[in-house]
Parts: sequence; C-alpha cells; structure tokens
Amino acid sequence: MTTTPEVIDRYLKAAEARDTRACAECFTEDGTVLDEGRTYSGRAEIRGWRDHGIGPWTYTSTVTGTERISDGEYRLAVHVVGDFPGGEARLTFAFELAGGLIAALRIL
Repeated sequence: MTTTPEVIDRYLKAAEARDTRACAECFTEDGTVLDEGRTYSGRAEIRGWRDHGIGPWTYTSTVTGTERISDGEYRLAVHVVGDFPGGEARLTFAFELAGGLIAALRIL
C-alpha cells in the first residue's frame, strides 16, 4: 500500500474522532468537498458538512487501498460500516493537495 501524506492521515484521524474543526483545518482556505452530488466550499462549509451531513450517523471506516496518482493526487479505497441507510459502503476518496493541505476531496 502507498504511504499517504501527513495531511491525509491527519484528516482521516480527525474524521474518525469526529473532530469537525480539525477536519476542516486540513483543507486550504478555499478547499472543496464533493459528496453525494453536493459541493462544500471553504472551511466553514466543510465543517458544516461534517457536523450536519455526517453528524447523525455512527460509523467506522477502514482504508483498504491507497494509490498515488501524482505528486499532489491520491486515491483511497475506504470501507465504511455504520448505522446509516444501507449500513455499509465502499467509497473512493480522491484527494488533491496544495501547499501541504487538502485543496479538494471528492467522495465517489
């Protein structure tokens, strides 16, 4: 498995701990998240996405694969299990990095 940059590891740990502020701080000021067809722009919206969009569900996630696409682009295969509708999902997290932070995250 490919080693991921520190900011991705930090984001995943903050997400697992449900620390929405720490998650948002992993992004550039104008960073974006695309999740379920909706785009969240900037740290405040990203924090709101974590607080409200994901907030009601309890889940665990396991990274099952990592791929380095380029110097600033990584894809992670993530298996999520929880009390959300369907109870289980296999997702791809596509990260784009800039200046040591996450510039964009697309959840596919």
